[in-house]
Amino acid sequence: MNKPIVVIKFGTASITRSNGELDESVIAEVARQVAAIHTEYNVVLVSSGAVAAGKRYIKDYGGTISERKAAASVGNPILLNKYSKYFEPYGISIAQSLCERQHFSNRDQFLQLNKTYEELWASGIIPIANENDVVSSLELKFSDNDELATLIAVGFGASLLLFSTSVAGVLDKEGKIVPQIDVIDKDALSLADTKKSTLGLGGMVSKLTFARLATNMGIKVVIFGISTPDGILEAIAGKTGTLCLPQPCSMPARRKWLASGSLVTGKIQIDSGAQKALERRHSLLAVGVKAVLEKFECGEVIEIVNEENAVVAVGRAKVASDAVDRTVQNLEIAHADDIVLL
Repeated sequence: MNKPIVVIKFGTASITRSNGELDESVIAEVARQVAAIHTEYNVVLVSSGAVAAGKRYIKDYGGTISERKAAASVGNPILLNKYSKYFEPYGISIAQSLCERQHFSNRDQFLQLNKTYEELWASGIIPIANENDVVSSLELKFSDNDELATLIAVGFGASLLLFSTSVAGVLDKEGKIVPQIDVIDKDALSLADTKKSTLGLGGMVSKLTFARLATNMGIKVVIFGISTPDGILEAIAGKTGTLCLPQPCSMPARRKWLASGSLVTGKIQIDSGAQKALERRHSLLAVGVKAVLEKFECGEVIEIVNEENAVVAVGRAKVASDAVDRTVQNLEIAHADDIVLL
């Protein structure tokens, strides 16, 4: 169990043909390359494609929410059967892991998920994760599987997160691959093409956004092209795609979870004095709160923004928003141990 963890995400566009059907040649290549690293890493595959695999079975499919859920319920076993078929020659079993956003926002449920994955790895089994589209609600959905892959990588302490794409990596304005991004800042995010695939939900904006979260949590990220020969192996070796360098991070696991997995339900704005106090690792007091922008209850996770409305931290509230009163001496809104600077 001391092996490093690698999370590899495959979007719908990566594993389907232009007509929307699953491309079994890609899945076969995924199995071959992952089998080659299986003894060196604890692997998690995050794979889209269930809706694409099942939608042809839905009469007069038009892409409505209910039709997508129905297609996913048909497509999930089809997708897993394809993966199982191509991993079997290598003696590798796979397991399905249908996740919902609440499995990460509830720390007890998240820890149970973690233990399940550890049991699978101990038996040499590779979990294949996907969002549980059949029951996920609009209010508690992952934005896309880029987010799911990132939450798994951060929560499980992965050393490497790979995003496969239908292009060769992050491209500059001239269409050339950017081989390395040291820090994912505004300039780096501006490289992303805002166009989305006709098949998937995400795009390069999504990948870079979640790559920023992962790298800030100390995880190396590579965005690479699925059609690159030996793309997975080359990406792990840092020889293809765009390498996003990990940033120094010494957060304990619980605070990493707070910064990534917890669901934000409220928002407050603080003044410059309170921001400086947070940066010095002090607790947030009511005197530094300028406004409650979104209501919250005691124990919920809140977003903390500065005077310019930029997010500077998240924290677990010790009081409900209705109890925030600047005039109460030393009223603690969130303790320093429950605040994570972003």
